[in-house]
Amino acid sequence: MRQQAATVVWRVVLAAGLVCGIGLLPWLTRTDPASTVLKARSAERDPSPDVLADIREQLGLDDGPLHLLTRWVGGLVRGDAGQSWISGSDVMPDVLQALGASLLLMAVALVVAAVTAGLVCARTLRLGARRRLDPARRGGTGSAVVAALPEFLVASVLATVVGVQLGWLPALGWYGPQWTVLPALALGLPAGAVLGRLLDDLLPGAFGEPWALAAAARGLTGRRIARQALRRCVPALLPNLGLFVVGLTGGAVAVEQIFDIPGLGRTTLQAALAQDLPVLQTGTLALVLLAALATGATRLAARLLTGPVQRDGALSSLHRPTPPARGLQPLLLGAVLLAVVALGLPRDPLAVHTGDRLHAPSLDHPFGTDALGRDLLARVAHGALDTLLLALGISAAALLTGVLLGLVPRVSGPLVDTVNAVPPVLAALLVTAVAGSGAVTPAVAVAAVAWAPLAAHTSALLRQERATLHVTATRGLGAGRWYLLRRELLPAVLPPVVRHALLRLPGVALALASLGFLGLGAQPPFPEWGLLLAENQPYAERAPWAVLAPAAVLALLGALAVTAAGGLRRPRRRVRVPAVVQEEPAEEREPVASR
Repeated sequence: MRQQAATVVWRVVLAAGLVCGIGLLPWLTRTDPASTVLKARSAERDPSPDVLADIREQLGLDDGPLHLLTRWVGGLVRGDAGQSWISGSDVMPDVLQALGASLLLMAVALVVAAVTAGLVCARTLRLGARRRLDPARRGGTGSAVVAALPEFLVASVLATVVGVQLGWLPALGWYGPQWTVLPALALGLPAGAVLGRLLDDLLPGAFGEPWALAAAARGLTGRRIARQALRRCVPALLPNLGLFVVGLTGGAVAVEQIFDIPGLGRTTLQAALAQDLPVLQTGTLALVLLAALATGATRLAARLLTGPVQRDGALSSLHRPTPPARGLQPLLLGAVLLAVVALGLPRDPLAVHTGDRLHAPSLDHPFGTDALGRDLLARVAHGALDTLLLALGISAAALLTGVLLGLVPRVSGPLVDTVNAVPPVLAALLVTAVAGSGAVTPAVAVAAVAWAPLAAHTSALLRQERATLHVTATRGLGAGRWYLLRRELLPAVLPPVVRHALLRLPGVALALASLGFLGLGAQPPFPEWGLLLAENQPYAERAPWAVLAPAAVLALLGALAVTAAGGLRRPRRRVRVPAVVQEEPAEEREPVASR
């Protein structure tokens, strides 16, 4: 009971710190909030001293951030979040309306993600139910390609092709259920591919457990065995599902921008850009509360699905030693990626040829040219160096941080919930406010939130691994915590977490690209992949190769990451066999009972 109270206090402190930090945003940027508000209200109005002084008096800026924060918190107790500094309307109804739109979009996107995850692991379920699953088998690369597709790119293609050209579904606005289909597909397909890969990674261990063998021997149908295998694996994925819930609600800024959806992510971003503190603080608080509710729901669902077996330490490990992966896919994909970079590096990525604007791919320009006649192969290759190295560095730091914090779930649990409630876009704005804008800003912002899914995954796997029979038996024989951690827990948990980190490597690159797409990353003419997608997005219908080239390289990176991750398995423990001792004469042997 005391531990639960301490956890609640820790969550409240973190949430209060986040909201207070956001309340200091205008003062951290060392800019005049009155000038920013005036610009957001009317860009053509002259910012004279009298006008700015009138705005400061109207908003109470001269009283300082502490007074504003105290007044806002006092209003929350009465259910009043104040008035918007830009529109003057009540904040609470606007934020609740935006939250409702985001929750509806998130619910439909989760349905799409669940269907996608089921398709990803359908082959494993079918083979496992028939007892034909090869332990050395690795999943295909199709799901990796889907997971590596940028959400804003999928949204743009769906809006242009399905919504505009074919006219099957509405592409803009938010007026009814049919307007949710295209944005839900853009959000749910990549998320479902990631969840499907994580689930597909656990299923072979479930089908190899004694209960599955006994069920097959008793003649139970393969469908029932497959359902129980899913139930066995889902609890380890529920913490990440909770993170996806918040990410699909507050992190869908680019998709909401493309489809013109008045969701919470877009509302929060616009408030952050305009320094509309009442709206920004209320939106962030809503995301924090949503993260807490999602975490509580996923933990309750995990306990209901697992039952008392986890408490009693009677589980079996899902992460067993398996044979090394077979196949040359990682080598082939890596060779293709290296070939693209090697062919493009000798070319000039900044050379402008206006006479060659939007040329189709040819021998001179294998990837075609952009709107300024620049060679896309050169820009993709030069941007790959910075994007890949930066994504690798961020992924390594996120892996180390996630594993270390995952070992202490009482500390990391509330921290994960709070960090996950901050979309990368808002994190980038906060970093920009503190450290200034620049090429480092998106890297710091993505690194600040990239470790959270890995920490949640580590904690969930450790929780289940500690409840396994062999760990319970080893602990009963007198093994200490350090021995269990070093010899039993980490060897079982690290391989799937590292595979998870590699699976998210394209996602890190996509997060950097999305910040560049929204104008918060590198600036032109730097050939960063996010900028390439953003610059060529208006020409997607006329020159699709200008968008497909960087998107194809991102998909190639995702396929390479997943196939390389398939080779990371728990090693077989080497059993040291003692040397053969020369047999004693029969008359000199002691009876066994006397030894």
